[in-house]
Amino acid sequence: MTTMKILTEADLRRIVPLDLEAIACVEDAFHALATKAVSMPPILRLDIPEHRGEVDVKTAYVPGLDGFAIKISPGFFDNPKIGLPSTNGMMVLLSAKTGLVQALLLDNGYLTDVRTAAAGAVAAKHLSRDDASVAAIFGAGMQAKLQLEALSLVRPIREARIWARDLEKAEAAATDLAGRLGISIRAVVDPAQAVDGADVIVTTTPSETPILKAEWLQPGQHVTAMGSDAEHKNEIEPAVITGAGLYVADSLKQTRRLGELHHAIEAGLVTAEADFPELGAVIAGRRQGRTSPDQITVADLTGTGIQDTAIATLAFARARAADAGTTFES
Repeated sequence: MTTMKILTEADLRRIVPLDLEAIACVEDAFHALATKAVSMPPILRLDIPEHRGEVDVKTAYVPGLDGFAIKISPGFFDNPKIGLPSTNGMMVLLSAKTGLVQALLLDNGYLTDVRTAAAGAVAAKHLSRDDASVAAIFGAGMQAKLQLEALSLVRPIREARIWARDLEKAEAAATDLAGRLGISIRAVVDPAQAVDGADVIVTTTPSETPILKAEWLQPGQHVTAMGSDAEHKNEIEPAVITGAGLYVADSLKQTRRLGELHHAIEAGLVTAEADFPELGAVIAGRRQGRTSPDQITVADLTGTGIQDTAIATLAFARARAADAGTTFES
C-alpha cells in the first residue's frame, strides 16, 4: 500500500504564504543550480494560439532532496474576459528514491505565483542596492502585486509606482497594495514617469512588444524582467541588456532561447555564445554581482523547474508538519 497527500489551493495558501522562508527556499534552489549536479531538462511547451493559450511543463531533480516536482502550468490570457484567471495548473511531487507519487498539489498556479515572486525578491536581494526604497512595477495583475510584496520583504521599500496599460487596474492594484503594505503607492499613466527615480523596476506582463525603454534608465537602477517566459514575449528593449553594467540570467540556456536575452541575440546586439553570470552563481559567490552603487543591473527571470521542485518540497514538508490536506491510500 502507498500513500499520497492531496493538497488543495486552500490548503496551500494556508501553509505556504509568501514569506522569508519561501524566499530562502528559492534562493537555496538557485544556489544548488550553481553548485550541484542538478538535472533540469528544457521546458516542454505547448501553444494553443487560437485561445491565446500556452502550457509549460517544468521539472528538476536536485541531489540531496527526497523528491522532485513535475509542474503543469497553463496560461490562457483571454480568460479574464470570461471571468476566469489567466493562469492555473498543478504540481506532482514524486519520490527521488522510488518514483512513487508523494503529493498532488492542486494549487491552480498559486505555488508558481509564490515561487516566481520569491525569485524576484532573490534577484533584488543580490543585485539591487541595499538601500533601494522606491519601486516601479509594470503590470497590475496577481504577479505584479506579489512582486512588490516580495520585494518589500528584502528591501526597505517606502514608495511604489504601478504602471499598466489599463489605468483602472493599476489604480485598483495601488489601492489594494497600499492598504496591505502601508506604504505610498500610486498608479501612473506614463511608464517613463514610473521609472524616473525608481531604485528597482519589475516588469510582470505577457507583453510581446517592449514596454521598458533603455533611454529611461538611470544610474544605480536594478531591473527584474520576469514576464518573458516564451519566445514571443518581450518586455524590455534589447538595448536595456547591452546598456546595463551587469546582466544576470536565472538559466542562461533558457534566456538565450526564450528570455529577454533571446531578443537581444535576435536583434544582433549580443552574440548567441556570449557568456553571462547566472543568479545561482552570484548567490554562491562564483560570479561577480553588483560592483558599484551607480551600476545598472538586469535580472532576466524565465522561471525554472528547480524553483518548482523547491517550493513543492517546502509545501510537502509543511503539510506533513501541520497534518494538512487529505491522505489518499492505494
